[in-house]
Amino acid sequence: MNIPPLPGHPHLHYAQGQLQLEGVRLADLAARHGTPLYVYSRAAMLDALAAYQRGFKGRKARICYAMKANSSLAILQLFAQAGCGFDIVSGGELERVLAAGGDPSTVVFSGVGKTRGEMRQALKAGIGCFNVESEAELEVLSSVAQALGLRAPVSIRVNPNVDAKTHPYISTGLKGNKFGIAHERVLATYRRAASLPGLHVKGIDCHIGSQITEATPYLDAMDRVLDLVQAIEAAGIAIEHIDFGGGLGIDYQGDAPPAADALWAQLLARLDARGQGDRMLMIEPGRSLVGNAGVCLTEVLYLKPGEQKNFCIVDAAMNDLPRPMMYEAFHGIVPLAQQRAGETQVYDVVGPICESGDWLGRERTLAVQPGDLLAVLSAGAYCSAMGSTYNTRARPAEILVDGSAAHLIRERESVSDIFRSERLVPAKI
Repeated sequence: MNIPPLPGHPHLHYAQGQLQLEGVRLADLAARHGTPLYVYSRAAMLDALAAYQRGFKGRKARICYAMKANSSLAILQLFAQAGCGFDIVSGGELERVLAAGGDPSTVVFSGVGKTRGEMRQALKAGIGCFNVESEAELEVLSSVAQALGLRAPVSIRVNPNVDAKTHPYISTGLKGNKFGIAHERVLATYRRAASLPGLHVKGIDCHIGSQITEATPYLDAMDRVLDLVQAIEAAGIAIEHIDFGGGLGIDYQGDAPPAADALWAQLLARLDARGQGDRMLMIEPGRSLVGNAGVCLTEVLYLKPGEQKNFCIVDAAMNDLPRPMMYEAFHGIVPLAQQRAGETQVYDVVGPICESGDWLGRERTLAVQPGDLLAVLSAGAYCSAMGSTYNTRARPAEILVDGSAAHLIRERESVSDIFRSERLVPAKI
């Protein structure tokens, strides 16, 4: 029987009334590993990556997974084996890349606050490029590299003042954002970088935000970056690569971002029209590779009717799924057992944490009873990675599904794991 997948989730479907990810029944995983539980689809991640690979076919390009979206070692291993580099923002993320078998020469190091220790660590590892975010960082990086007898490969992140038309917390390309060098300071900054003995200018970098759902901001940013490339090279400074960042959105609630291959067809056409089609290109997708590959499973604990709202209280919380609390973000919520018509109520789906901001979904129509299982959709990006142990809640286990196989890729944390590094002080007599 041909069972249609859930919209926006091609590997998630109901079979014999039970929700499956690829060939695995999610209820079976919940019974075996408990809830809350993150579950990811290998096929969904590789399908998302394949769209970028199709878009860049025949071009000089490198796809660097922005691992802040989800840094589980098995997911990094998957992308490394598929030929990806990595976009990192900390020394800890570099250690994860190396632990997962990633090639440090394919790593780009972004972020506004790199420490001297992180710079030394990355230089010794032999990373591909530092995406430098300020003029002060250039000076420090040059001195650190000189002390090691090295030259740091650098790309300067420019701020093109382009509105990505996304949530203000994940917009990064406007003048009021903390990221990058202001457009009018770019040429002077490149001249300074070229003069510093510990640096080797390699490229130019631009990233304008996250969860972008239309092509226009990318096209605007590309035009501004190409104008800068022309001015920089006219000043005698060669640009080997252009890094256009990431930020492509996913379908959370009927969003309609362009497919990665369709987006890059437009961008590459613009690049060719500007006579720059033979440039080495780099991109840093994150959410668009993993976001819709993951779900978070949760059990209904209690139903609490009220005069103004009905509450469905579940065992997952804002420490497991922080995006609704942080961004008022929408995640689809569906039952693991297919529901019959005519049994529904409207609920706010909330967790057990002592915060009014601990909600996962508002005004959701569900037919549920205590003990039922739900799947919170689009949980592959910025959920596990941004999770916490608030209220001393242990982090969930993580499962990677591959066809009919399910691999435990992170064990469930215990409470003793949480406070293992803490120490009591000597008691006073």
